[in-house]
Amino acid sequence: MKIDKAYRGGCALRAPVPRPDRRAGEGVADDAKIAPSGAGGVLRIVMMRDLIAAIDLGSNSFRLQVGCIVNDQIYPLDGLKEAVRLAAGLSPDKMLDLAAQQRGVAALQRFHERLHAFTPQRVRAVATNTLRVAKNSAEFLIRAEAALGFPIEVIAGREEARLIYVGVAHTLPDPHRQQLIVDIGGGSTEFIIGKSFEPVLLESRYMGCVGFSLRFFPDGRIDKRSLRDAELAARRELQTIVQAYREAGWEEAVGSSGTAKALLEILEQNGFSSGGITRDGLERLKAVLLRAGRLDALDLAGLKGDRLPVILGGFAIMSAVFKEFGIERMVFSEGALRLGVLYDLLGRYHHHDLRDATVAAFVRRYGVDTRQAQQVADTACHLLGQLAPEMADPEHLDRRFLRWAAMLHEIGISVAHSSYHKHSAYIVANADMPGFSRMDQARLARLVLSHRGKLERVSSIAADSVDWLLVACLRLAVVVHRARDARGIPPIEMQHEGRGFSVNTPASWLQKRPLTAAALEEERRQWVALGRGLYVRALGARSAAA
Repeated sequence: MKIDKAYRGGCALRAPVPRPDRRAGEGVADDAKIAPSGAGGVLRIVMMRDLIAAIDLGSNSFRLQVGCIVNDQIYPLDGLKEAVRLAAGLSPDKMLDLAAQQRGVAALQRFHERLHAFTPQRVRAVATNTLRVAKNSAEFLIRAEAALGFPIEVIAGREEARLIYVGVAHTLPDPHRQQLIVDIGGGSTEFIIGKSFEPVLLESRYMGCVGFSLRFFPDGRIDKRSLRDAELAARRELQTIVQAYREAGWEEAVGSSGTAKALLEILEQNGFSSGGITRDGLERLKAVLLRAGRLDALDLAGLKGDRLPVILGGFAIMSAVFKEFGIERMVFSEGALRLGVLYDLLGRYHHHDLRDATVAAFVRRYGVDTRQAQQVADTACHLLGQLAPEMADPEHLDRRFLRWAAMLHEIGISVAHSSYHKHSAYIVANADMPGFSRMDQARLARLVLSHRGKLERVSSIAADSVDWLLVACLRLAVVVHRARDARGIPPIEMQHEGRGFSVNTPASWLQKRPLTAAALEEERRQWVALGRGLYVRALGARSAAA
């Protein structure tokens, strides 16, 4: 396990020196750390409440970064790195083998020791390409989450690109320039054009240093043909995006993450280039690789042992990037996915959650009737507070998912009114939604799909899942607001009853709304068919019970 030095603003921050009489996370030794105050380089003591952590389950390495919040800025403290090479365990039929899974679980168990004093709100773990494509990723994630002790989100490629840009932008001397960021990972490569902390273009391509090394250099032999084939394969992947990027333009090219850092160190320490990665430097390195002929014969200053097995694939991809994008020089940034995750987590902690902005953008893009969506959301959340008082807090995550689902439940009308709930769910499940992980989107799509029609479509929801409460509240809110009359929250009360729910409303209110009464009866039948009950009681009248 490697302990990283972390730098921010030219100030080196050291991990605390462990003491034999005190475990990490206990007492002052872990609670008190040294960090800059943010003014004049003065050091200050920070406590656990100032710390947040990000875990990146990459295709080549698993990495943990602990950061300290100082005046809304994040200063990286200690970091841990494990060379897991998860992508190397991915079979041709996209199954993750047991050995790779075990390497990953063992690394996460070690991370858990560092994180056991953290609350869930201060930790975010994300998984990238290998777990996006592995068919048995769900099986691995169960073991991985148990080992780490925190949930793990599998993020989409463009969401990964966005988070990379957030991390890089916070380390650039002038983030207000338009920059091209290239991040070559173990299983995928992300390309971002961004300016002033806002991404302009985001793309992710399924090519990484681990996959390319295994595919084109399986026995460690280096020759002109293998290098050419690897480079051409990468260039083919780039052809579909390069024109749009050239048209957008950039003032500076920036590399981030392990491959860019390794190539920079090799080029500079061997005198092939200075001040960054250069096209000429890559050509000089290529000549050295060909002369060596084999991976185990390479003798290059700056080439570390854990990088050796994947350097050839990374080199081929970087060479292709330079040629296709017409790059002459690329600088390096220490910021990357982990720092981006930390800043994203900081935003959520301060109630500036990108997911809210994304939902609002979708509402505008798809021409949603905002008044109707808002009143459905208000009523659904009101009912949820009755069923689960602990979820009355507007910041409760389950309540927020319910509100997001209510705001988005009609976006499918922009496609077609017939079966619009299916269109809505499809959009939510498959669109790029910045801030949402794949699992977030899958959950949101299920809620959106469930708001009308047969409940059997979402019968895969676990029997004891809180999502059944959200489904019940959303469906009832849609029923009572079908008239779209903007009369506010209706006088109804919702309670648990057995395995189902009861709905109580004044008889006079229901008698004036025969269509609503009929819809509630149909809703009752849906819950009965699912093996649950919905009991509709008009005060002063007999109840309809399952």
